[in-house]
Amino acid sequence: MELFDLLIRDCRVLLPDLTVLPNAIIGICQDRIARIEPNAILARDLGGKTTIEGGGKLAMPGLIDCHTHAAQQLLRGSVVDEMPMIWARILVPFESNLTPEDVYAGALLFCVENLKAGITGFADAGGPHMESVAQAAVESGIRANITRSTMDMGEFIPPGMKQTTAEAIACNEKLYHDYHNRGDGRVKIWFGLRQAMTSSPELVEAVSIRSKELGTGVHIHLAEHLDEVSHCLQCYKLRPAEWFDSYGLLGPNLIAAHSVRLSDKEVKLISERKVNAVHCPRANLGSHGFSKTPLLLALGANIALGTDGASSGRLDLFEQMRLLQSAMQARYGLEINDPLALPAVETLRMATINGARAVMLQEEIGTLEVGKKADLILLDIDKPHLSPTAHLTKTIATAAGAEDVNDVIVNGQLLVKDRAFLLLDEEEIRRKAGETLLRVGKRAGLSLAMPYTG
Repeated sequence: MELFDLLIRDCRVLLPDLTVLPNAIIGICQDRIARIEPNAILARDLGGKTTIEGGGKLAMPGLIDCHTHAAQQLLRGSVVDEMPMIWARILVPFESNLTPEDVYAGALLFCVENLKAGITGFADAGGPHMESVAQAAVESGIRANITRSTMDMGEFIPPGMKQTTAEAIACNEKLYHDYHNRGDGRVKIWFGLRQAMTSSPELVEAVSIRSKELGTGVHIHLAEHLDEVSHCLQCYKLRPAEWFDSYGLLGPNLIAAHSVRLSDKEVKLISERKVNAVHCPRANLGSHGFSKTPLLLALGANIALGTDGASSGRLDLFEQMRLLQSAMQARYGLEINDPLALPAVETLRMATINGARAVMLQEEIGTLEVGKKADLILLDIDKPHLSPTAHLTKTIATAAGAEDVNDVIVNGQLLVKDRAFLLLDEEEIRRKAGETLLRVGKRAGLSLAMPYTG
């Protein structure tokens, strides 16, 4: 008998071409997929140290959130229905009052929410005390790409959050040396720039150079707001993408979060440079506008998805798929009678293989293939909103949600089984996060008129 560390029996498997293989088994040895067998009859000759019965379930790649903020997990309920400037009135006071212990408490809850929603990997754009986020990722079993949110200029930035260029680079390098490849290689450390308005030319150039020397990535906010565009035009006579490009920052190792307020020329530029554009539909539609997704796709750009954190909603990439598809249909499809302005299945690629490409791990994750890392989720598809269906893949893209995720495996380790988180005490994590929310809210002067901590 062939024995695997983990064996999934009699499941359906979402293949790399987004077709579905029925009645299959998946065998996992250590951290990799060792076998995907289309004939479940052969399962009699296979065994597993741990076995999952996959009847009524779809195995698919774990989702990858390519733009999020773990340090903002405890802002849930504080930014909804608030008038501008949320950045100056709420985000900066909140982040500037966080301690390492506060960030750690929120980050553990963040990791649990992600995993139970089928998000097996995330790219964090940075915030205060990111060593606490990295430690939470190590302990929770999730895959993570983490950076510091470096800022060396700009209004509204308190002294504790603003650093010199040299200090910003040194702190990011320390995070890199302390945590890069920790957690059996699950944690990767990148470099980060908060945005153009808080980055000096010296800092942009230093990040561009140092990230390439270390062979790692860079995470920025790009063309998120019109204020950012105005800043670059007034100060540098260039639009944001053009300005970052003048320092060699645009390339396949760059995540450009949001990428909404781009000119057609900038769309062409980031497509040519193979930049990874990451849309966050819920956040973008709330205050940023419509992205030029169809044009980016037509020019061959890699587009991934992000949640932008839990401050204004939940960590659910299925929701982001639907929002983006509907927004693109409303903005671009209706006026020219094109029902395929953004095909639903394309959004599924954005949340899986495109996300893997954005975090520079497309050879390891993003599709279910023999030899790749075992990062996968099992959806319970025997539900009235998912079956019966004439096309399972399209139905997953348009109707599935975080609540349908039943089991989660990262790096070959079973982390969620029957919707229960196995590694840590979820209720204790939520309790401590609630206590932390109250402390930080009062310290930062946030409105806590109707708090609920569970």
